[in-house]
Amino acid sequence: MELISGEGVSMAVKVTPRFRRLCNQFSSILGGMHTIEPGPVCFVNRPKPLNASILGRRTQSPLVRHQLFSFEQLDSSGRALCLGETVATQNQANRLNRNLQRNGIKVTALHNHWLNENPRLMYIHWESIMNPVEFARRTKASIRFLG
Repeated sequence: MELISGEGVSMAVKVTPRFRRLCNQFSSILGGMHTIEPGPVCFVNRPKPLNASILGRRTQSPLVRHQLFSFEQLDSSGRALCLGETVATQNQANRLNRNLQRNGIKVTALHNHWLNENPRLMYIHWESIMNPVEFARRTKASIRFLG
């Protein structure tokens, strides 16, 4: 058992050495910082380089600029629910959609979050049930062109 913080609460959650190794590998492939949330859930946060403004003000807010990835408990075949989200400019959105789909990952949403932003920003969400390392590799290949 170890102490894990999530949603302002600390709790003891059993995290296996295998899950911890997979989370480290998942994070390393995607190039982000990871935490293990209650569940357990491996959560990876990666800042995305982006020059943008909202309402005429430049923004560096993580609400605008971060890529998020996760996987949850593994089933008996080593597969897990894997999720991803990123920001892309409107001009990049179609390419990212195609890349993810070509890599066998289901795109579940494409939408904006902000009004009066420059450039026009779109947020893309995707999901799959697969080996987390394979998901991370396919995701990395799909988003590489975003920088």
